[in-house]
Formats: sequence, C-alpha cells, structure tokens
Amino acid sequence: MPAAADTDRNTGEAAVTPPPAGVTDSTVPAPILRVNNIEVVYSHVILVLKGVSLSVPKGGIVALLGANGAGKTTTLKAISNLLHAERGEVTKGSILFEGEEVHSRSPSDLVTRGCIQVMEGRRCFAHLTVEENLLTGAFTRKDGKAAVAADLDLVYSYFPRIKERRKALAGYTSGGEQQMTAVGRALMSRPKMILLDEPSMGLAPQIVEEIFEIVKNLNGKEGVSFLLAEQNTNMALKYASYGYILENGRVVMDGEAKSLRENEDVKEFYLGVAEGKRKSFRDVKHYKRRKRWLA
Repeated sequence: MPAAADTDRNTGEAAVTPPPAGVTDSTVPAPILRVNNIEVVYSHVILVLKGVSLSVPKGGIVALLGANGAGKTTTLKAISNLLHAERGEVTKGSILFEGEEVHSRSPSDLVTRGCIQVMEGRRCFAHLTVEENLLTGAFTRKDGKAAVAADLDLVYSYFPRIKERRKALAGYTSGGEQQMTAVGRALMSRPKMILLDEPSMGLAPQIVEEIFEIVKNLNGKEGVSFLLAEQNTNMALKYASYGYILENGRVVMDGEAKSLRENEDVKEFYLGVAEGKRKSFRDVKHYKRRKRWLA
C-alpha cells in the first residue's frame, strides 16, 4: 500500500491511504475516523443512508463523491452529530473518532476533540466582520489570548485575501472570501480533522483551485485530515488520495484517487467522458439503469 508524501507534524506518522473496502492490512495505522455500516433515518420514516462505511487516515485527504442528493451532506452531519436539528438520527452502525465512539457526543464536544465541519454554503455570520467570524472559531479554546492571536496570524498567512478584508462585514464579501473565512474559522479551533462540505459550490474555477491548494497546504504543513464532500469529482480526485462514491445513500465504489480517475465508469458517469470522447449530461444519465453500477 503506497503512502502519501506528507506526514503529520504532530505525530510524525505517514499519511497512508486506507485499504479498499473488505481488505485488511496490518501495516496501515488506525484511521483518525472510521464510519462502520451506518444507517440514517429522517423523521423516523425516511431512510437516507443505507450501510455507509468509510475511513479517513491520519493526515490524509479523502473525497466523498456523488451527485446532489446522494447522501454526502447527511454523512458529514452524521459524523459531526448535527442530524438532530433536522429530525435525523443514526439508527445502525458506529462512528469512531480517534478510536472512540462519538455517536452520543454533542457537536461542541466533537469540536473540542478536534473534529469540525465546514457547512455547505459557508454559513458565515453576515453581521460580523471577517475577523470576528474567525475568532468565533476559538470559542471553545482555553489556552489564552496569546495562543489565539498566534493562530489568527497563522490563518492570515494561509488566507492573505481575507487579511485584507478582515474589517469588512462578512455578508458583504465575495463567495470565495466567505469560503476562506469559513475554513479559517474552523482552523481557529485547532482541528485534527475538518469535514468540508461542497467547498466549490457557487465559486469560479480559479477560486476553487485556490481553495483546494490551501486545503493541500493545510494538510501537508499542519497535518490536518480532511473529508471532502464534493460534486466536482475531477477537482476532488486531483487533491485527495482516496475516494468513496455515494449513490442513493450507498457506497457504490471506492479506491485510490488515481484508480478512480482512470475508471471508465467514473469517467463516463461523473466526468462526462467515454472512450476518449466527451458526452452530454443527458447521454450520461443512463447510468441509473445500469445494474453493474449499483450491484
């Protein structure tokens, strides 16, 4: 099993991609996150996730891919325990963060433990300045103002654009600046892992590339693990080391990012390319009727 080039500066462990589903490898270290066969039900009736399993290695970047409505956001909310606000619950399976079951933990407790979610749509506090938004991310910390100030400078070093805009109201900044603010706010909590939901949504391609480069740097230099829920399959697989593809609440395929990029089904269903030719979305939609994809 090949290892990623980057290492976690806190533990010194190599960032190793997880083995494929159903394969065990004694050389792979325990993952920072393991989701085991979970089912999620909304309003006691609607079954959304149907036996989803995945893992995220320490210091790794893992992509959770799929079309809109496949269950990506629900998976992240199940991990961060945000389902109850939407009348959802995990009815089966287990979720372990750093080897400990966290299903019964509160969202704030998970943040304190180092697992934080950056919500879809950025969710900045529009009436606060950019810097005030960043400081809300340090609300749970108890290590003093000096440490918080040092981390604020660190965030600005990764996001020089929002340093220039730090006194502006977040609601009046661009979509890209709001996304940077949201990721920076998460960094202020000193996370071990960030659940990043649709970071490319509504952003220009150049800004998307810039944000993913920052994610790569945070992963390599700060040792932060990432689980990316993303519809932009091409971009996600460019930066992730491993990927899982969700379809109708189930994991239908997983593997190393390189193998997924080269897979003919992934090319056809998600990249719009088949036999070297680009196909229209209408032509690609026939995958829903192909039994071998959902088998």
